[in-house]
Amino acid sequence: MTVVEEVEEEVAHRAAAAAPVSEASPAAQLPDQWRRIGGPTRSGALSLFGAAASGLCVAVLLFGQIAPFSGGLGFAVTAYGAFLIVYAVLTGLEEDGQAVRDRVMTVILWTAAGLLFSALALVVGFTAWRGREALPHGNFFTQDMQAAGPLDPLTHGGIAHAMLGTLMMIAIALTITVPLGLACAVYLNQIPGRFSRFVRTIVEAMTALPSIVAGLMVYATWILGLGLQKSGLAAGFAISVMMLPIVIRASDVVLRLVPGSLTEAAEALGAPRWRTVWHVVLPTARSGLATAVILGTARGIGETSPVLLTAGFTAALNADPTNGPMVSLPLAVFNFVKSPEPAMIARGFGAAAVLMALVLILFAIARFIGGHGPGHQTRRQSRRTARASRRDAARFTELHAAGLSLFETEPRTAPERAGGLSGPGLADEPDALTAAGGETTPTEPPAPDHASRSGGTGDNTARDPAGGAPQPVTEESD
Repeated sequence: MTVVEEVEEEVAHRAAAAAPVSEASPAAQLPDQWRRIGGPTRSGALSLFGAAASGLCVAVLLFGQIAPFSGGLGFAVTAYGAFLIVYAVLTGLEEDGQAVRDRVMTVILWTAAGLLFSALALVVGFTAWRGREALPHGNFFTQDMQAAGPLDPLTHGGIAHAMLGTLMMIAIALTITVPLGLACAVYLNQIPGRFSRFVRTIVEAMTALPSIVAGLMVYATWILGLGLQKSGLAAGFAISVMMLPIVIRASDVVLRLVPGSLTEAAEALGAPRWRTVWHVVLPTARSGLATAVILGTARGIGETSPVLLTAGFTAALNADPTNGPMVSLPLAVFNFVKSPEPAMIARGFGAAAVLMALVLILFAIARFIGGHGPGHQTRRQSRRTARASRRDAARFTELHAAGLSLFETEPRTAPERAGGLSGPGLADEPDALTAAGGETTPTEPPAPDHASRSGGTGDNTARDPAGGAPQPVTEESD
């Protein structure tokens, strides 16, 4: 049997061995089918509405006919559980297990998001609705409560003193918290070590610090220890103690998300650590740092007990944060709503609505300052970059001018190179020194290798150290 016949027989044997496998599994020969994982579909919408109707019917049967269940919360939980089960069964009729789990988790996440948004809308809507009687009056924003009592109508008195106090206290707290918080976050991110781990542990523990403890600490040190009076400055210190761990923790998390390749590239170009942090790390994480400041501000602006301990309470307008008591919007809301008079309760809900609007304004300002993502520049930054580019272009044009020899590339003649260095790129050095008013010293060409080993100049002669004539050099045998 020849070699060709042996090869043909082997190929036929392998084909016969593979034929039963292909016949037994025809699904292996089918092409791959692409599955759509996003967007609504007709079957998905029908399964969703059918499962919702089935869950409602199951809850009605259990609570009305079959089981002696009662309560609105139990009814909702039972209906939702039955809805998820039926929806998983209906989805499993057309999809595999992975797609079923994906659809069910998507429904759960959408439900959680809807509940949270509904709760937020309920809180904001209820507060604004209860304060609708006080908000339309202009005196509510321009007057204080010094000349108004609990029985006075809403046309008298206002919350100007509380608005000013809140703004001044939060401004003092931000002035203290933002630089310290960002500096501490940068330290934790850029300088790892034992002390960094210790500081991070303390910061994480302080995030759960009760507000009354911060107020008591400032009250003991500022008022009892130093003998100073209650003021908005002391309240700002207490609020900053509450804000600082929130800002540090959130900023540390954001700075960890900056890609390490950016800092490595900056350091590879020779930039020092502080310049890398200032020009690379902080601009890249600017949006996240603004969010960290917002979280800290939201924590501090709603505090009541530290303000009551350190700033006291007053019904008059006080614009001096270092002298005299001062009130904030949360403290004013607490004082208003505990009154049984409807006018005072309306003032309390109106003050709460103003507080939410103030937080929203601060949030918008922070997002405007830090809302640009990495690589995006404002108009002012774009104009500054363009001016710097034009200056660099003009500088390079001057360096390429004909009068300068820095970029000269034409070869020089032998007489021109006679008194200068013969190495590449160093031929123009004597001329440059001469033009600068200095003196040039002719240099000799480098000695050959054997001359450098023998101490001579290549012709077996040596110069007398006293300046005499050259002396012959005799070779000594080893």
